[in-house]
Formats: sequence, C-alpha cells, structure tokens
Amino acid sequence: MSATLQTVADALGVSRSTVSNAYSRPDQLSPALRERILETARELGYSGPNPTARSLRRGRVGAVGVLFTGSLTQAFTDPYAVQFLGGLAQATERRDTGLLLVPLSADDPDGAQRALAEAAVDGFCVYCAPNWQGSLAVINARSLPVVTTENPTEAGAATLVVSIDERGASRTAGEHIVGFGHRRIAVLDTWVTTERRNGPVRLPDPESLPFYISRERICGVRDAVVAAGGSWSDVLVLNARDNTRADGAAAAAHALDRAQRSTAILATTDVLALGVLDAMAARGLRPGHDVSVTGFDDIPDADRSGLTTIHQPSTEKGRIAGELLLDAPEDPALRRKVLPTSLIVRSSTGPAPVGSSS
Repeated sequence: MSATLQTVADALGVSRSTVSNAYSRPDQLSPALRERILETARELGYSGPNPTARSLRRGRVGAVGVLFTGSLTQAFTDPYAVQFLGGLAQATERRDTGLLLVPLSADDPDGAQRALAEAAVDGFCVYCAPNWQGSLAVINARSLPVVTTENPTEAGAATLVVSIDERGASRTAGEHIVGFGHRRIAVLDTWVTTERRNGPVRLPDPESLPFYISRERICGVRDAVVAAGGSWSDVLVLNARDNTRADGAAAAAHALDRAQRSTAILATTDVLALGVLDAMAARGLRPGHDVSVTGFDDIPDADRSGLTTIHQPSTEKGRIAGELLLDAPEDPALRRKVLPTSLIVRSSTGPAPVGSSS
C-alpha cells in the first residue's frame, strides 16, 4: 500500500495540515520540524501531495485544455497549428498557465468524451475541431469557460469566440482568380467528405457541408464564381485525405491530368496549396502561367514559394484566444473578436492561359 499524507502524519504524531505545510507553506514550520517531516516521508516512500488535487482545492489547476481533431504529430508539425499554439502559449505563460493537448479522435468518440470529462484544466480552447458540439456539452456540464475559433453561431451565448470572416476572405481569393479570366477552376479541401481519400467529389450545394470552416471557405469561392457570371456546377471539387503536402499533390493530380486541365486551383490551406505546387513541378507546369494557385493562412513557406494566399493573424489569434479565456471581459461585446484578413498576391497567380476559357 502506498504511503499517503495521513501515513506520514500518523508516524510523526502531527496533523495532516502540518505535513502539507512542509511542502506548500514551509514558512509556517520551524526548519527542524520541516526537515523531520521530509525525512520521514522519504523513509515511508511518500513523494508529496498530488499537485492536481492540491490545485483543484485552491480552485485553479493552472492548465488550459486545447481541443483539436487530428494526431498529436499534426499539432507540432502543421505550420498554422504551430503559429496558433505559439500565440496561445504566449498568453498562458504570462499567467503561469500551461497547455494540455486533447485530441478528439473520430475513431474513438467515447474515449474523447472521457478525456474531456477527466481533464484537469481551468478551461478549454477549441482549435480546428470541426465536429465539436458533443464536446461542448461535456464542457458545459463541467461549468468551465471555453473559447473557440470555430463557428460563432454554434458556440452558444456563453462561449468566447475568436474568428475571421472565413467566407469573405475566401471570396476575395476567388475574385482575384476570376478577375484574371479563369473559368476552369478547382477548389481543394480536406473536409468535403467523410471518406478518407484523395480525388474529386460531387458537391451540388456547398452550403450543405457540415463542417464550418470548409463550408465557409468553399462557399466563398462559389460566391465569387457566381458573381462573375460562372456556374458552380463547372467548378471541380477535390478532397484531400489529410492536410499534408503529399495529399494535396495527390488530389491536385485529378485537376492537372484532365484533358481540360484546370487553370486555377484554390486550396483552403497553404499546406494543400504547396502540395499543388509540388504536383505542378513534377509535371513541368509553371505557377501563375500554366495554372494559378491560391492558399489560405500565409504560413512562412507560402512566402518562400511565391504562393498567393489569404493572410490571417495566426499567432495573434492564439494569443487573443488565451487572453479571452483566462481574463474574460464582462462586456459581452468584447467577448467575441473578429480579426482582419488580407489577400497577399505573389507569383503563383496570373492571367488564364490564352484559349482556356472555352
């Protein structure tokens, strides 16, 4: 049987609080008594009070749970995730708070719910978790604060929100492409279908997509195409299995190898767009000349690759999310933030090739 705080107290004939003070409030004891308590604890194999239990009794754990759909590897390797989590860490470190990553596995929903119910945290930040409504119910049952970067309209009145105008930003990229005369357009995303595969998918109505960010970004492209007199039915929709360069390249092949090759591919992330550039390089195609490509996020590799993209303040987004969660303002108007975006034009986009509009 493992030694406990009570075991040490009984061995010394002192109270539990006296033993606890030896670890958490040493100024309350004489040096001799504290040393005697610590020596007895070592002899009995007691390593000290459980830090989580001690924090909970104080009413603060000192950690924020970060919800995301994907593997832990993606959290550390996806450039946008690294920027967002870096900003979040800036805010939490200033408040002596850590981060606890809580991946929500679609393959084990019961396990994901248990992880949420048992996580020792002061609140949750929902990052890149498209299907998180079940998670919100568990969080609300624990009466913990939550901040999300997902759909503001689904978040609930009490939820803190840090967002961008996803649809408006994507429409800006679409307007840029159709303004160059492109009509054979493809759009590339990872959440168009629940099937994990690379290739074309049928999507008669993008408004029907269940996942907020995918829906908004694809609808933004649709809006630009239709406003320019085009038809959504003429747009090729591509699904990538995961948000990786390899899957972006594999999905893009279906647009690049057609008899009527797409002259523009709009990807909903920079990582996918970089995969498109890889696929083009393998075929000897020139970005901005043979095929135009756009991304979304403006990660560092976008600049190095000459990728036209939508810039969003990723690090700032994470920082503000942490500040809202740990220091929530009383004014409801300040509990929801919409951050600005901008189109960054680089060499990967240009006029449609002559004769491609027919």
